[in-house]
Amino acid sequence: MEIGLSTFVETTPDVHTGELISHAQRLREVVEEIVLADRVGLDVFGVGEHHRKDYAASSPAVVLAAAAAQTERIRLTSAVTVLSSADPVRVFQEFSTLDGISNGRAEIMAGRGSFIESFPLFGYDLQDYDELFDEKLDLLLKIRASEKVTWEGKHRPAIRNLGVYPRPVQEPLPVWIGSGGNTESVIRAGLLGLPLVLAIIGGRPTQFAPLVQLYKKAAAQAGHDPAKLPVASHSHGFVGEEAEQAADLFFPSTQASMNVIGRERGWGHYGRASLDAARSLEGALYVGDPDTVARKIIYLRKNVGITRFMLHCPLGTMPHEQVMRSIELLGTEVAPRVREEIARWEAAGEPQE
Repeated sequence: MEIGLSTFVETTPDVHTGELISHAQRLREVVEEIVLADRVGLDVFGVGEHHRKDYAASSPAVVLAAAAAQTERIRLTSAVTVLSSADPVRVFQEFSTLDGISNGRAEIMAGRGSFIESFPLFGYDLQDYDELFDEKLDLLLKIRASEKVTWEGKHRPAIRNLGVYPRPVQEPLPVWIGSGGNTESVIRAGLLGLPLVLAIIGGRPTQFAPLVQLYKKAAAQAGHDPAKLPVASHSHGFVGEEAEQAADLFFPSTQASMNVIGRERGWGHYGRASLDAARSLEGALYVGDPDTVARKIIYLRKNVGITRFMLHCPLGTMPHEQVMRSIELLGTEVAPRVREEIARWEAAGEPQE
């Protein structure tokens, strides 16, 4: 069981002071967070790609490379790369470069992206949303498989027996498929034999269990060994010293961010009752003291089959020192509890999903 973090590098106004953190400061803070995550023994850190004012990381590979030189073990991934509006050649080159700097710790998490600002920015038509992703993913996997590439598609100029460099330390460079729970994307990942990441940010996480089974069924039908394919989850959360303290600290920025996005997408008002309901064992919010968060991750593993858990923290803008403390608790207290319990299952031969 791998345990790590993800961030979208938000730069929203502080809900208490109204102060707006600069993009530059937040980027430097995220590098510090990645370095701390490595130091406390976490397995993976993901940085999401966005192209709007309230998010600072339009180039996850650059942010991760800044941390790569200061870390030793932690894996470094996008969360996600908006592949539909990107050039797969450049994506591969950037993450292959990151792989070299980190000595084999880079990963790509490819997705369509739930935010659409990159499409008009780079000149793509949203009517081609699905077709773009399919075509770009096909090219990315061909580049990953071969140094010299010959390829032709509809939305990008053809490539005729050209090399793509640098080549990564890892062969092949890991490519995960990020999904919000779309059936087609889950099946696609299984058929391609690619690891799957599920964004579980609402409802009951156990509702995703059938999707995991569908993913494994598709993989098996395509000749892949489902047992060798990891499944990850990405969920909002925060670890505090005490359960109520954690909720009190996490709520203000979460409410502000959820209501901004909610107005854009037609969601209902997000209040404290929404947060408290999602903190239950079967809820999708991983907020609480170390025991509470560990228990929820174990429950997710046992009932959904997740083999990598990524805590998304912060949601909105929280004080940097609070985020750092949450990372420290996740690495030093939550992760050991989860790993110990899973090791006990393995020793006893108990089913884990």
